[in-house]
Amino acid sequence: MTEMLTAKDMQELLQVDRSTIYRMAEASRIPAVKVGKQWRFPRDQIDLWLQAQAAGAGLSAQKNIPQTNNNNELSSLLPLECVQLIQDTFADTLGVMLVITDMQGKPITRVSHTCGLFEVIHQRPNAVQKCIESWHGLATAIEIEPKFMPSALGLLCARGIIKVGTELKGMVVMGCIAPDNWPPEPEQIQQMADIFEVTPDTLTARLDDVFYLDRAEQQKALSVVQRIANIVSHIVNERYTLMGKLESIAKLAA
Repeated sequence: MTEMLTAKDMQELLQVDRSTIYRMAEASRIPAVKVGKQWRFPRDQIDLWLQAQAAGAGLSAQKNIPQTNNNNELSSLLPLECVQLIQDTFADTLGVMLVITDMQGKPITRVSHTCGLFEVIHQRPNAVQKCIESWHGLATAIEIEPKFMPSALGLLCARGIIKVGTELKGMVVMGCIAPDNWPPEPEQIQQMADIFEVTPDTLTARLDDVFYLDRAEQQKALSVVQRIANIVSHIVNERYTLMGKLESIAKLAA
């Protein structure tokens, strides 16, 4: 009969807190079965899982977060399905668009809770590149705290910085928020139409399909976007630490 490990056994084996073990079990990230209200972990499956994790990790076992190299870009560090769920939930709750990008503005997650104006523009061939350029501008802003800036569409956007160790690895970008002077004047609409290679009528038809936040809601969104980025940073750093421990365990077992 297969030996069944307890949560305490797993805690000692992986050297992580018990809540992490439970979260991994609930998310099916680790072999586990529920017996009544208790989680149990089949020893033979855990051994195979440890070997697979060590083989796929490719990370050196160390306590400190490694410095940037070609193998630890943010896209390869994130548990994307988990982070996407978090992003989707915050976007729906705040009533804004959210996306996680690298420091160059390139999207890593799917865009959550888009507005109609963004959707009609995003169908154009050059739209993604224009958005990337706009989001990259957020990364170069000197302000440390999140601050609203105009996007290429004239809508407000802001960002929270994702850190891995001491390095800036990416951003949580928030957008599709109407500024005070929305909708824009005809001259501005023509300029946006030229940028995205659409007719002014295409934009005009969707100008009201954006997110309207009052001052209090805008301030709340600004205060939350960095907290979302901090959550993502915590997930990445915890994953780094866990993977390093798993590789150390695998080496000892070998």
